[in-house]
Amino acid sequence: MNLRRSLLALALFLSPAMAFAHAGHDHSGLMAGLAHPVFGLDHLLAMFAVGLWAAQQTGTARWALPLTFVTSMLLGGLFGFSGLQIPLMETGIAGSVLAFGLLVAVAARLPVFVSLGLTAVFALTHGVAHGLELPELTSPWGYAAGFVIATAALHASGYLMVRLLPQAAAPLIRLAGAASAVTGAWLLAG
Repeated sequence: MNLRRSLLALALFLSPAMAFAHAGHDHSGLMAGLAHPVFGLDHLLAMFAVGLWAAQQTGTARWALPLTFVTSMLLGGLFGFSGLQIPLMETGIAGSVLAFGLLVAVAARLPVFVSLGLTAVFALTHGVAHGLELPELTSPWGYAAGFVIATAALHASGYLMVRLLPQAAAPLIRLAGAASAVTGAWLLAG
């Protein structure tokens, strides 16, 4: 029953995103910001995996990983709005899909400072990419609010999936992490 509810919640979360595909109606930027993480496979997989990985943790790391990602991503977004580009940004984003996928696949519990540092660096690359892709004629603040909300929702979806599924489903979560890692490797090779 919990699996059905989790899948229904995920489907409901993702289905309104199809409406975001119609550009030109939202000058606040909110809708574009909401759509960006959801429609970019690399962003979607990395952000969902952060939620999965956070749920596999204990203590402070459960909330600190998603919070660190969102905060660092927002900082990166501000850098991107100002035109700052970082070397190997796309490689960092693809690498985050691979790394977070592997961390979920092995249910890694690293020292918290290592986990937070890794998360912050990868989130910064995602944020700079979001900021650099600010659509014309949109508010950067509305756009930032959109990508922060979408990212937090993706983290929450991954987290809730792990927490609501029975413990017997842990191998499926690890398999999802492995699939994400394979996708990250494919993105890096491409």
